[in-house]
Amino acid sequence: MRNDKYLAMTVFKKFNKVAEITLLFWLMKIVATTLGETLGDFLSMTLNLGYLTGLVITAGFFLVVLMIQLYSHKYIPVYYWLVIIATTTLGTEVSDFMDRSLHLGYTVGSIILFAGLILVLFIWFKKFGTLAVFPIEDKSKETFYWIAILFSNSLGTAFGDFLTDSLGLSYLIGAFVTAGIILIVFLLHQFTRVNPIVLFWVAFIFTRPFGATFGDFLTKPLAKGGLDLGTLNASIVSLAIISILIYISHRESVKMRQSENETE
Repeated sequence: MRNDKYLAMTVFKKFNKVAEITLLFWLMKIVATTLGETLGDFLSMTLNLGYLTGLVITAGFFLVVLMIQLYSHKYIPVYYWLVIIATTTLGTEVSDFMDRSLHLGYTVGSIILFAGLILVLFIWFKKFGTLAVFPIEDKSKETFYWIAILFSNSLGTAFGDFLTDSLGLSYLIGAFVTAGIILIVFLLHQFTRVNPIVLFWVAFIFTRPFGATFGDFLTKPLAKGGLDLGTLNASIVSLAIISILIYISHRESVKMRQSENETE
């Protein structure tokens, strides 16, 4: 019976489309959010395209890579992480557009995005009876997965800006605050029976402002508590790091498939 269950899960994972939740996943998520923050700011502010134009460009990129991901037949790290990067970049533009173009403010923007995320998760649960994020092989469920991730990254961006702009925290202190929340989530996961799916979404949301505030720390002027690297340089550095991590993830994915084939 145990072997049958293992073989069933092995077959199911062959059709899985998303990354497994490991330490490497969270490291890549943080780097991807840093890249999303700096790249989004590069488009809207450094290139002076404006928030609406930046929103249109990043939304277009998101839709293209999302279609590639949805219509692939298995988990391919580069496709998956391109969509994550797209959601973090688009999330930056969505948050900034709501605050600076629609003048809603980060507090109201955070509330709207939080409500949107809860609604998506509620519909997801009502449709499938679970919010499990791995493995996912159903295209319809994967669509809900990516919509929830987009809302989470947009919410994380708005919350990170709320900490620095509305509460007046420095970028480094903002990063420490969000890192503290992530640490609490980790401890709850290790030592309590709090629902792991709930903890996943909390961690996913707060790794976004952690990456965003770190991105701001890299790019903002020294007078504002940053390192003044500029959005382009910071984006190049983040892109190089995430490329290395995607390569590592690809190697691990290949090794796992080889191991599963040998088991069969």
